[in-house]
Amino acid sequence: MEISGIISALVIGIVIGALGRLVVPGRQHIGILWTILIGIAAALIGSVVAAGLGVADTKGVDWIEWLVQIVLAAAGVAALSRVKALR
Repeated sequence: MEISGIISALVIGIVIGALGRLVVPGRQHIGILWTILIGIAAALIGSVVAAGLGVADTKGVDWIEWLVQIVLAAAGVAALSRVKALR
């Protein structure tokens, strides 16, 4: 992976984390740094899942890949928020 790929993965991860946080209803008990880290992980894992499903490389915008990434980020934000709230 080239440096531009890593930088774009970080930027996309920030966006995915923010979108995932917006999808989860209610107050989240995690900070912005956790949201960004979850977004980066969701972006990377979502890309692998989309590639496995064969929908990662399409003509135009990869809407299904984005949807997979956002769903993973929302699940991660909700899970970590619940863990933090129980402490």
